[in-house]
Amino acid sequence: MRVFIMFDLPVETKEQVRTYTKFRKRLIQDGFLMMQYSIYIKSCINQDAANQTVAKVKGYLPKHGHVRAMVITEKQYEKMMILVGEEDKNIELLGDNRTIEF
Repeated sequence: MRVFIMFDLPVETKEQVRTYTKFRKRLIQDGFLMMQYSIYIKSCINQDAANQTVAKVKGYLPKHGHVRAMVITEKQYEKMMILVGEEDKNIELLGDNRTIEF
């Protein structure tokens, strides 16, 4: 299973930037990898582990902004297509799991 966390948080004040940074760092501490800006992804061994991961993220949600979680199967994840207009030299594909790192 793969858990996607997608978020849009306000960053207009210093406090909002701190909240954004704290949330992002917590995702990374919990094993999420950045796929794109504001989209983080984590592999889980089964549906129960994925549900526990989402529940854990719910425990440290910021008060403001929007956070969405999506759980998909590994088979669905493997069908993902990466669409680019021109080749981007900053994108690396990590093996068969198609996780993007910057």
